[in-house]
Amino acid sequence: MQYQIKAPQTFNADIKLPASKSISNRALIIHALSHGSIAPRNLSDCDDTEVMINALRDMPHTIDIKAAGTAMRFLTAFLAVEGGDHVITGTERMRHRPIGILVDALRYLGADIAYDGEEGFPPLHIRGNALDGGHLEIPGNVSSQYISALLMIGPVLRNGLELKMTGGIVSRPYIDLTLWMMREFGAIADWTDADTVKVEPHPYSQHDYFIESDWSAASYWYEILALCGDQESAFRLDGLMDGSKQGDSVVRYIFSLLGVKSAFHDRNDEIPTTVCTHKVPCLLPRLDYDFVSSPDLAQTVVVSCALMNIPFRFTGLASLKIKETDRIEALKAELLKLGYVLHDENGDTLYWTGERCTPTMQPIDTYEDHRMAMAFAPAAIKFPWLRINNPEVVSKSYPEYWDDLRKAGFTITELQ
Repeated sequence: MQYQIKAPQTFNADIKLPASKSISNRALIIHALSHGSIAPRNLSDCDDTEVMINALRDMPHTIDIKAAGTAMRFLTAFLAVEGGDHVITGTERMRHRPIGILVDALRYLGADIAYDGEEGFPPLHIRGNALDGGHLEIPGNVSSQYISALLMIGPVLRNGLELKMTGGIVSRPYIDLTLWMMREFGAIADWTDADTVKVEPHPYSQHDYFIESDWSAASYWYEILALCGDQESAFRLDGLMDGSKQGDSVVRYIFSLLGVKSAFHDRNDEIPTTVCTHKVPCLLPRLDYDFVSSPDLAQTVVVSCALMNIPFRFTGLASLKIKETDRIEALKAELLKLGYVLHDENGDTLYWTGERCTPTMQPIDTYEDHRMAMAFAPAAIKFPWLRINNPEVVSKSYPEYWDDLRKAGFTITELQ
């Protein structure tokens, strides 16, 4: 399938954002570990959350999580401490995404996990059993999801868990989000040092939990305003929290530098509210930023800055190479089609000096990566009738994305 996209000249719309995938998936695991009867409310309806719901509800012998990396990591730890014999697998890409660090950590705690294929990669054969827990060290500079997966099982380990992270910590806000949610469900867990978390062997309790909207999904609406030329344009984004624990809530500060200002309609730290965004002039000559704490925003900001002719140097991107695709290479290849020559170095840095080339205007490829489709769609503001291949990938995190773009005035035509 291919979409051709044309943007309107002005924007003024109310957008009901999807519920947070990150919060939904954590809530589902913690709820399952609590063995409670009160299901989390306002769960995300995206693919990643759907596979989690199905797996936890049906608990089949073979669990296919498709392309859901979060589900693979969280369920691996969950199945290791729950009774049963299971094989967990996924798509071809998932079977080439590393999971050895998490498996080694769980095995150290006593988990019975074997590889059913290539060493260090899914599929995994897991025989769940009660684990003692105790002190554990794990690299903190690979994926925060490994750390969150371990932390969430901490309360059900006989001796709890003391987790020390070595080599620096990426995506720390996601770890903080996990700890905050664990405490919401009655766990006793917190940082004891800059690199160490202590989780007491104190069981989870039931909790009536409402899930807020997704700040990552909000980023694409910020991008649209940043790229549009109309100073009167505005969006109202529903269901976001002031003081949100989502790491990607930093998007409102990043885009304030790019000419998009935010205001909460009803400032409240507990209840999701409406964020009103509006366009202001942007005079930023260059942007340097470290995305180590919010790598999922990188694609949105990279495309925004290039199309706004703002040179940039972005660091902290090492984890982008093990996402749904190698996002660093994907960004370089697809922006080249639009005439922007990006460079990378050290495996964790992407930069643009302002170098241009002749655009080919070939269709944008999405690499089975939802964020490639969503980050490039707003480029139709600068490149009318932009074409995007395999646009259906957005179902991984934001199934209503194309419908919402149409509500905002975009013309989207299916070509094949």
